Amino acid sequence: MNSQKAWILCCFFNFLIACVFGLLMRFMYLFPLDFVNYSFLLHAHSHVAMLGWVYLIVYVLVVHFFIPKEKSQKPIYNRLFWLTEFSVIGMMIAFPIQGYALFSIIFSTMHILLSYVFCRLVWKDCTKDKSPSQRFLLVSILFMILSTFGVWCLGPAVSTLGKQSAFYQIAIQFFLHFQFNGWFILAILALFFKQFQNKIDEVKFKKFYFLIIVSTLLTVTFPMRWFIENDILSYINILGVLIQLGAFIYFYKMLKSQMNYFKSTLDKIAKMVYSLALCSLFLKVGIQLLTIFPNLAEVSHQIRNFVIGFIHLTTLGIITGFLFGILLQNKMLSANSEILKAGMKCFILGYISTEVLLFLQGWFFYFGEGTIPGYFQSILIFSVLLVLGLLLIMSSIINFRFKNASKITPQN
Repeated sequence: MNSQKAWILCCFFNFLIACVFGLLMRFMYLFPLDFVNYSFLLHAHSHVAMLGWVYLIVYVLVVHFFIPKEKSQKPIYNRLFWLTEFSVIGMMIAFPIQGYALFSIIFSTMHILLSYVFCRLVWKDCTKDKSPSQRFLLVSILFMILSTFGVWCLGPAVSTLGKQSAFYQIAIQFFLHFQFNGWFILAILALFFKQFQNKIDEVKFKKFYFLIIVSTLLTVTFPMRWFIENDILSYINILGVLIQLGAFIYFYKMLKSQMNYFKSTLDKIAKMVYSLALCSLFLKVGIQLLTIFPNLAEVSHQIRNFVIGFIHLTTLGIITGFLFGILLQNKMLSANSEILKAGMKCFILGYISTEVLLFLQGWFFYFGEGTIPGYFQSILIFSVLLVLGLLLIMSSIINFRFKNASKITPQN
């Protein structure tokens, strides 16, 4: 099997397992399972989704688009991929059994150390062309390294102040903020800009680039505010959110002139997933704007449905939406396969339905209305669509033999 195809299939396998864990958690709300620890399963779900799906598929696409052919075929990239997958499988097994304990910590630490090797390789091997996509890639890698400082603080936080301390909680939020908003989203945008073959307005890009970096640094104060009573943190977050709005206004202007040509290069299914990703991205910016209002900022993390809805908006809507679009556009998934089309539609329907239910239930709690009738049954059924969609996508990858090997050979 072509190594890149094996990589992609492996990433989808991780994604499927993460979704099955998520489905099992929703099942447990209706039918509790005494032999399964919900909290341990939650850790497994989040780690495999982040580090097994998003991190590894970004790895595959960065190697494909940014590393020149002669360098990307060095054995180190293949070895590093499978070593990273080994750490993911370790987490997949250890977290559901023991939660945060010796083996899960060993595999999580191994993943971070391997990610440093990846950062070093990309920094050394990627083409130094100063294009918008390349600048975004390099800054996303810096954010990834920055995010891991939060993880290294966890040990000292537990030993000195304990798991309930503000220091421990802030260290976790610091890691998550810079993983999602720094590393993942900026790496996804780097890959997205690459699809435009660098035909991007340089002036608008520079403004977007500067503003998005500043807003990412400032908005880390939002989760800090949950654990530290300090109004200055709220004001810094408000500034960060407004700067982010400005950044995405430039993003919109920058893409507007390119969009008609860009859409003409896409088939129907790729257009659908890109539209989903862009809508989710602008919805995220809109939701973050609401945190300007103190009472909404407060409930945004107190009501669990809002928290899960927002995380899924980012991971399933924005990140996965862009990733699916890039994979389809570059024929790394077979857009002609009827199984794949059915899988994509199934996945998108599952994503939209569960998001609507999560946010709707959140508003019901906000207004003191209690639980929506049949909420747990409905969200379980719609979650099945996510798993079914991924199963169909995976079966289309297994059935699909790349027809034109040159199209998917790692390229500059």
